Amino acid sequence: MKTLIIALGLMLSITDTVLAVGNPNAPFGGDFKINLGQAPTTLNALASSDAYASEVQSYIMEGLLGRNVDTREWEPGLAKEWTIAKDGKSFEFTLRDGVKWHDGKPLTIQDVKFSFDAIMDPKDTYKTAHLKSYFENIKSAEVTGPNKIKFTVGTPYFNNFTVVAGLTVVPMHLYKNPSKAQEKLLNKTLIGTGPYMLKEFDRAKRIVLTSNPNWWGRTAPHLKGVNNFQSITMRFIQDSTISIRSMENGDIDFLPMQPEEYAQKTSGPKWGKSVHKIKTQNKQVSGYAFVGFNLTNPIFKSVKTRQAMVNLFDRQKMIEKLLFNFSLPATGPLYQQSDYADPSVKPIAFDPKAALKALGEDGWKDTDGDKILDKMIDGKKVPFSFTILEPLPDFVKFLTTFQEDAKKVGVDVQIKVVEWNAFIKLLDERKFEAVRLAWGGGDLDWDPKQIWHSESIANAGSNFVQYSNPKVDKLIDDARLIMEKKERVTKLREVYRTIAADVPYIFLFNGKFKFYAYSNRVGREKDAYTYGIGPDYWWITK
Repeated sequence: MKTLIIALGLMLSITDTVLAVGNPNAPFGGDFKINLGQAPTTLNALASSDAYASEVQSYIMEGLLGRNVDTREWEPGLAKEWTIAKDGKSFEFTLRDGVKWHDGKPLTIQDVKFSFDAIMDPKDTYKTAHLKSYFENIKSAEVTGPNKIKFTVGTPYFNNFTVVAGLTVVPMHLYKNPSKAQEKLLNKTLIGTGPYMLKEFDRAKRIVLTSNPNWWGRTAPHLKGVNNFQSITMRFIQDSTISIRSMENGDIDFLPMQPEEYAQKTSGPKWGKSVHKIKTQNKQVSGYAFVGFNLTNPIFKSVKTRQAMVNLFDRQKMIEKLLFNFSLPATGPLYQQSDYADPSVKPIAFDPKAALKALGEDGWKDTDGDKILDKMIDGKKVPFSFTILEPLPDFVKFLTTFQEDAKKVGVDVQIKVVEWNAFIKLLDERKFEAVRLAWGGGDLDWDPKQIWHSESIANAGSNFVQYSNPKVDKLIDDARLIMEKKERVTKLREVYRTIAADVPYIFLFNGKFKFYAYSNRVGREKDAYTYGIGPDYWWITK
């Protein structure tokens, strides 16, 4: 369980005691220009699940509490005060006064209650399947006063307080039972209470945010020095070379980078002068890239066949040639630097001979001389041929290496680049054979249910590869009840080992560093904070 900054059974108002992060004298103003990479599939704050929407929402929407980027301690957010019952079975929050939605309507305690009820709606009216697993252990949300709400725990869960404190509050007057026309509007508009308001969403070009002059945080001492920009422009540049060129030309002020960009594409005359690159490390949670198999596809039913695919993926060569030794080969369903990743699990080696042997043992042979393995499945001869969907053109070179090595043993791999919105639709509808994607970091304390529990398959849940293992389900369910981290780590390391052995993904890479570029226009305190890079604390200098 994360360490909280409140004592059980006590109500604290700590606005004046939380250590502020950032430069309290940072000037306000200017347009901060970044590359989002892709247009979000939807801006709907309940239904969206991709990282692009989350990035936009982080500037506009707010939760009951926030977390200090340096200490991870809880800070007041839309709630100014909160209590945890002595028995840990309920949490009560007091909403701050005078907060308004960006459309001018007042924030009410009913908005908070609706935000919870919408997630837990049994009919999934609001398409929140990706959120339910986190909130399912909260029995109820009860309004206890004009600006108070109490959440009652139904089932113990180590993360109950965290998920409630981080609840994204949405405006009930816009989200409750929307008409078809309103629902479409929610895909491209966003009304929040946060420091920035949505000014423009041009799906072909950019998103523009503008500062909210009525943001309550302007007068909060613990938020002095944050959100210093008059506006934020988010571009949708997918091509790596173009995004680097835009950085050099002054069209972007901040650009998260991949190892190749850092090592090979940032050596021109402007680097170190008008633009700068940073390689840093901190305790921020890291994600991982993967190729996921559709486990309902007969080709991928066998663990032995799936492991053979990993044997054909030369990750070490890719790390050396394409990632410049800035990454590690992934070993399982979490970045291996995490406490929850079992260090005894080693990466599956590149070994084409072992792959061919395993495929032969699994019944794959070239019976017709076309140099493609085949197998009788349900009375039909099926060639070992499948397509990997890829949303990012820059990653194709990794898959091409795999494609070439797979061809040598008789496996036909096709690569299809798919536009992001279409890609997400195919995931939700489970219409794919294999996909290349990446998971973001999530929380420091791992809860695998959203991605790996069989309950997360239905209703376009995040378990889109449709992995199902009763042993893993039980281990996850048991671990969620364990409050002591050391004991929970033991249980979840078994989950990690079991999933790794089942090979539902080709687990690709774990980054060792974080890379980004910034322009001379921005001022910064430091390269990174303990739990984040921290561009929210930067400012425009000219």
